[in-house]
Amino acid sequence: MKKNLTILPADTYTVVNKTIINSNDRKLITMLYQPIIGYTAVSLYFTFIDDLDKLEILSDDLTHHHLMATMQLSLERIVTAREKLEAVGLLKTYFKKSNINHYVYLLYSPISASEFFNHPILNVVLYNNLGKQEYDKLIDYYKIPRLNLKDYEDITSSFNEVFTSVAGKSIELHEDIVSKNSSNLVLNQSIDFNLLISSIPKDMVNERCFTMEVKNLINALAYTYHLDDAVMVTLVRDAINERGLIDKTLLRKSCRNYYQFEEGGRLPTLIYNKQPDYLKKPTGDNSKWAKMVYAFENISPYEYLRAKYKGAEPTSRDLKLVENLLIDQKLSPGVVNVLLAYVLKINNQKLNKNYIETIVGQWRRLNIETVEDAMRITEKEHKKMKKMISKEKTYPKNTSQKEVLPAWFNKELDKKEPTPEEMDELNKIIEELV
Repeated sequence: MKKNLTILPADTYTVVNKTIINSNDRKLITMLYQPIIGYTAVSLYFTFIDDLDKLEILSDDLTHHHLMATMQLSLERIVTAREKLEAVGLLKTYFKKSNINHYVYLLYSPISASEFFNHPILNVVLYNNLGKQEYDKLIDYYKIPRLNLKDYEDITSSFNEVFTSVAGKSIELHEDIVSKNSSNLVLNQSIDFNLLISSIPKDMVNERCFTMEVKNLINALAYTYHLDDAVMVTLVRDAINERGLIDKTLLRKSCRNYYQFEEGGRLPTLIYNKQPDYLKKPTGDNSKWAKMVYAFENISPYEYLRAKYKGAEPTSRDLKLVENLLIDQKLSPGVVNVLLAYVLKINNQKLNKNYIETIVGQWRRLNIETVEDAMRITEKEHKKMKKMISKEKTYPKNTSQKEVLPAWFNKELDKKEPTPEEMDELNKIIEELV
């Protein structure tokens, strides 16, 4: 139902605070969550907090038009930001269908820094998005200094040394008092645990081996490192200790080492990421150029490739090429989309690695980070190439051969209406975003 849900500006919502948000939580969200979910999602979270009443428990009934006006964002971008908050456990959403549909948004606290840096998914994603240098800075920021207390004596008073119990009035226990709550990340199960457990001899494992916590860890590691059932069975068996329990630290390390061995030392990346908000073009321009920029900014390289594959899964070769552009070459996702579009157009729908590397070298030297910069440099280079071809008279003047160009290669672009075919192609891309 969720995928077919159409949200309207008139639809109402109520924000319910399920936790206690303090200044440290705000810092955690900005420093640890924002590099993963982006500024817009974080801004939406804090906007929901601002919607709460003076006791910060419950909001009035508000419309989604209120959110659009407050954040100066389209409803599509607000929904995308909301889904990111849901994905990382900061928000839960409930829906009730009516003449005017109503949503309830439950706010949750971020997990602690310790939990975050030990999380099998969030920790890896944060490292990949920030890079080693920035990641190490965060580790140093949250690291607790260790004091050597070997020569000290613990003289802390116990409760009964200070207080004495006496007869008093009985009181009722209250369950609905506000408390600090965080929500877990939800993953669809990717591992067949019946197969996994039956593949391990019973005399190797303790009856308490496969707890829900351990199963969640196995599932998260399989997702993060793209491990199938057969590989995970081997890694889990190797991580069982002498007590018949799974050594979770060893299992994490084994999964990471296996992936790095298979992938030449690289860690998994997020080819599903879209252009960071701070590199996006401001909204408000309705020209065809702006629509093309918006499309490249709001679709991930993975989604773009899938669109080019007519919805099928891209080949592992093409996916590895995209990973290289994002991780090793450090291009932003939107710039990668422009590069893919250009190379596919001029190279008969083939991704030529050597040609791509030539372009990437130039773009990195020119510090190309935004979609607009990438589109402009591509247009500029193409014009140079046309002049050279014209001088060398490579093709006769009356040749029937036509050059295949990206849609933005036209200096009159903003003045002309797009053709129905161009609009169909653009709309197909934009449909992937919502």
